[in-house]
Amino acid sequence: MERFYEIEGLKEQIAESQLALLYISGANCSVCHSLLPQVEDVVKEYPELDAYQIEVEDAPAVAGEYTIFTVPVVIIFVDGKEYDRKARFVPIEELKQQLSKLKSLIFE
Repeated sequence: MERFYEIEGLKEQIAESQLALLYISGANCSVCHSLLPQVEDVVKEYPELDAYQIEVEDAPAVAGEYTIFTVPVVIIFVDGKEYDRKARFVPIEELKQQLSKLKSLIFE
């Protein structure tokens, strides 16, 4: 996952991606720190997926841009547009199923 520290470059990357995942976390969030390795493992299964990470403390504007009220948040984008989001407690198996379905629709 590519880490961003400012929102402008992140928005450009997402806009250029066919299929992207954005992981938004907080520096002092224990749930965020425990979920990150699980999300990274899922991302490794999908080489077609562009995956990005940003912390709200690094770029406070991300909360306004993506309407974030709690962290962690996983947002899936298709052709630069938000397709789905999971917040706070992210069911990993559900995330895998969603990505698998999108991969087959977009790339096969």
